[in-house]
Amino acid sequence: MQDQARPGRLRWRCRRGMKELDVLLERFLEAEWEPLAAGRWPELEDLLDVADDVLWHWLQNPAAVDAAPYRRLLEQIRHG
Repeated sequence: MQDQARPGRLRWRCRRGMKELDVLLERFLEAEWEPLAAGRWPELEDLLDVADDVLWHWLQNPAAVDAAPYRRLLEQIRHG
C-alpha cells in the first residue's frame, strides 16, 4: 500500500511554493516518471528534503553543488 501512495506523495512534495522550482520539478517528473518508477524514487525523495533556497541555488549554480550524490539528478532537473 505504501508504494501505491508514493507517486502521489512525490508529486505533492514537488509543489514547493516557489513557482520557479514548481515548474522545473513538474517538467522533470513528466519527463522522467518511468526511470523514477523503476527505482530512483529514493534519490528524488532525499533531494526534496533540501530547503527550497538551497535547492534553487544548486539548480542555478551547478558549480556550487557540493552534494555529489545529487549532481546527476540536479543536472537532469535543470535540463528537463
